[in-house]
Amino acid sequence: YELAVSRPSVIVKEDENGKKQEPYEDLVIECNEEHQGSIMEVLGPRKADMKNLEPSSNGRVRMEFKIPARGLIGFRQTFLTLTKGSGVMTNVFSHYGPWQDAPGLERTRKNGALVSMSDGKALAYALFGLQARGTMIVDPGNEVYEGMIVGINSREEDMTVNPIKGKKLTNMRASGSDDAVILVPPQRFTLEEAIVFIQDDELVEITPDSIRLRKKYRTEQEAKQAKRDEAMRRQQALQAAGKR
Repeated sequence: YELAVSRPSVIVKEDENGKKQEPYEDLVIECNEEHQGSIMEVLGPRKADMKNLEPSSNGRVRMEFKIPARGLIGFRQTFLTLTKGSGVMTNVFSHYGPWQDAPGLERTRKNGALVSMSDGKALAYALFGLQARGTMIVDPGNEVYEGMIVGINSREEDMTVNPIKGKKLTNMRASGSDDAVILVPPQRFTLEEAIVFIQDDELVEITPDSIRLRKKYRTEQEAKQAKRDEAMRRQQALQAAGKR
């Protein structure tokens, strides 16, 4: 079997005045006092509002927050890292409240993706050349296809690359031309890490044997057509709203 999972999103509603509303959660955290500051630093940009703070005699602290559900997406893994596995967190739905426009709630990735332009098996020679562009997430010999994400770009924009490009063979041998290819081990994603990593135009493909990342639209032409269709739908929606 194979599943394709998109980026998590919350269910948005409108109040009686037509203003956008989003779900909020009650978040309870228990951790060592030494981790309190770093946790609050991470939750601040996510618009967490502290409601209660209770220190205990055993060096632990209990913190209660009200936070937009969007602020909890991807937080659990960060929380486990910050507390070195010693923290406990629970959350439950609270209510719908005003939508918040905050950079900390918009999970924009700082790095673009290295996207394959070809179908075939990734070659060590090609991956070696791409290492200067960013961090690889595939091994030599892995099957890749057009639109599949094979690495994380060191720059902000996405880049189309050819991970199956082989070395041109000649009957001449030059000094230094046959140096061994040394590859940095690729970055591995767990399922949760992969879902948090992807953007709105990307998917996580899950099979019994692998976790792959890909663009929603395999070709650049498909992506451009989708953008045009989305722009047309928005224009039609605005026109319909203006007639009411």
